[in-house]
Amino acid sequence: MIIGISNKLRSAFIKDKSYRDATFNKNWWQIIFVTSLGVTALVWGARELKWLQSWELKAYDQMLRSRPAEPTDPRILLVTITEEDLAKQGWNLSDNTINQLLAKLDSSQPRVIALNIYRPEQKNLGVGLENPHHIISACLSSSMGRSEIPPPQNFPQENIGYNDLISDIEEDQIVRRALPFSEPNDSKCDTQFSFAALAAITYLEQTGIHADFEHHNFQLGKAIFPILTPNSGSYKGVDAKGYQILLNYRHPHHLAQTVTLTEVLNNQVNPNLVKDRLVIIGTTASSVHPGLYTPYSAASGQATRTPPLFIHAQIASQLLSTVLDGRPLIWYWPDWAELVWLWGWSLVGGILAWRLRHPLLFVVVGGLVLTGLVVICAGLFLQAGWIPLIPPALTLIISGVSVMTYTTHRTQQQTKIIVLQVEQQQEVIEQLNILLQETTATADNTALYDQHSHHNSSAIAPEKSTGDLLLGGRYDISRILGAGGFGRTYLAQDTQRPGNPTCVVKQLMPARKDTKFLQVARRLFTTEAEILESLGKHQQIPELLAYFEVKEEFYLVEEYIPGHTLNEELPPVTSVQSEAFVMEMLKGVLEVLAFVHEHRVIHRDVKPTNIIRSAQDNRLVLIDFGAVKLMQPPTDEKTELATVAIGTRGYAPPEQFAGHPRLASDIYAVGMMGIQALTGILPQELPLDPETGNVMWQNNAEISEELAVILDKMVRYHFSDRYQSAAAVLKDLNQMKNKISASS
Repeated sequence: MIIGISNKLRSAFIKDKSYRDATFNKNWWQIIFVTSLGVTALVWGARELKWLQSWELKAYDQMLRSRPAEPTDPRILLVTITEEDLAKQGWNLSDNTINQLLAKLDSSQPRVIALNIYRPEQKNLGVGLENPHHIISACLSSSMGRSEIPPPQNFPQENIGYNDLISDIEEDQIVRRALPFSEPNDSKCDTQFSFAALAAITYLEQTGIHADFEHHNFQLGKAIFPILTPNSGSYKGVDAKGYQILLNYRHPHHLAQTVTLTEVLNNQVNPNLVKDRLVIIGTTASSVHPGLYTPYSAASGQATRTPPLFIHAQIASQLLSTVLDGRPLIWYWPDWAELVWLWGWSLVGGILAWRLRHPLLFVVVGGLVLTGLVVICAGLFLQAGWIPLIPPALTLIISGVSVMTYTTHRTQQQTKIIVLQVEQQQEVIEQLNILLQETTATADNTALYDQHSHHNSSAIAPEKSTGDLLLGGRYDISRILGAGGFGRTYLAQDTQRPGNPTCVVKQLMPARKDTKFLQVARRLFTTEAEILESLGKHQQIPELLAYFEVKEEFYLVEEYIPGHTLNEELPPVTSVQSEAFVMEMLKGVLEVLAFVHEHRVIHRDVKPTNIIRSAQDNRLVLIDFGAVKLMQPPTDEKTELATVAIGTRGYAPPEQFAGHPRLASDIYAVGMMGIQALTGILPQELPLDPETGNVMWQNNAEISEELAVILDKMVRYHFSDRYQSAAAVLKDLNQMKNKISASS
């Protein structure tokens, strides 16, 4: 009856892990993909609402300040009117003083003189000069809290430029944009050219380079100045009326050569400093104008406010150096490219969090990645490229934190499930123990469930259902790997996967076949198989590919790891190993144990034959997690097995044979493997200290004191005296390795 039901429901029992893992990984990619899209949309929305604009502009200013200083512009000379000049000449400079200044400068043959001083009442500006047409004057069309100021009465309209400057009023009042041109208006300052742009264009026209507009773009020679839009760069909805461009500042200390009004009037200026230059005249006195904020206002050693004279000089220098020197204009990406940029970094954050899985490690690696982002943005800014920095940093962090939070939650939930499964496992084992104690069969007729053995046997292949050519309708058995009274291990091919990959099939036969025993055994089989499935996600643990039941016998299908057991690398098979080999071996095994112990699972049978050295990548793989291990019924010869005692003599500590294994029990086994490698003596042959019960081994090994202390602590007789976690042992091993590296 039971056999018939088992055969009918066989397909329902088969748990195909390869399918579940593919679905699981696909789900994780979906989680990362959806998270990245959601975070990108969130950050992009915040950006569109201008919530990030202030941060982005501050980052822009910082990158601008961090650039290496360029040489001063050799085409410009600044004549400043300082507080001292005004004190000497009078606070309201007379018309004669201005004309005297112009005459002295004109005698040195400048190419253009640009007077950035309002002279609305002056009717004789430039009178007496041989060529007054190369003099540019200024007017003011509009300014916050200030009325319009007309140009000098005797100056031609084509030699007048408006003196207005624009700042980011909604943010921080900083001047980051220039307005070379604007639509003419009916004001007193009726001109479409800015003061700085007109001065630069007049200068270039004398070299044969003329201004032109093509396809609504301003062009000087071969240089095209793209117009700023409301969403250019990190601006969002900025007032972009007129023809605006981003102002590519030079460092204020390396802008242009400067002289004072008094120096010019006293003939203290070398005429060669004036000849063929664009001479810009303006006041730097804060009593006349308090100045404006620039990206350099926050720089150390720099004045908080900058006189308008220097900002106009920055604009003129930018136009001249772009045309004559090929100095790049600040460029930026279109919206779609910036959106892809943000999404890419959001994906990076999600992938990092998924791969790292540890908050502290994510903070460290994420910090390095953010540093890389800053380096990329700063490097492109050196080439005048302004790409978003703050938004991608936010998408990376938010995506990483979101995925990390989710993975941590999932890991905690998974750990709780595994802990519950382990508790259920112990309950089932106790039930089996009671059932086995009740049996009248001898120990020779009972079997111990185990998923591994390296004993040779001539056991036959597992039985198959009538009409079946394959085990479970899927697995083609090729040869026997090992067998014993507990069951058999086979090498097989999975006929339902592409390429028929090799896998390991482990047949586990119940000790009894009565209904009550099988019900309890089946519960234990399912519980422990699910534990193995969770643990098999680690690269140093074989994956559980499937588990199923056929004719009241249980089967596990695991990933095949080609290679050899660690037993072939240890004495007495080989000679005594070096300290370096032992440290590498300890780290390799402890790293996977740290993962296993994190899920509160105790392996209970760590030994050289249960560790495989992968032939593909040389990694150490831990096998045989005691799946469905049942104790044999008690006999006079094996009274210690009356409790659930699983382990191998020499590698298992006392508390494990007493039926109370701890996490420190696995650490004991790893330590004994290290001692075996160093001494060449099998663990069960090492003498014990009669007073403490600790293993006596150091007289048989040549070893450093640091490693001896670590091994001693790993194999103390009482579990409370040992390391309590694999991570703690790894920490001491790494510190020891660092000391060795520092001293060598």
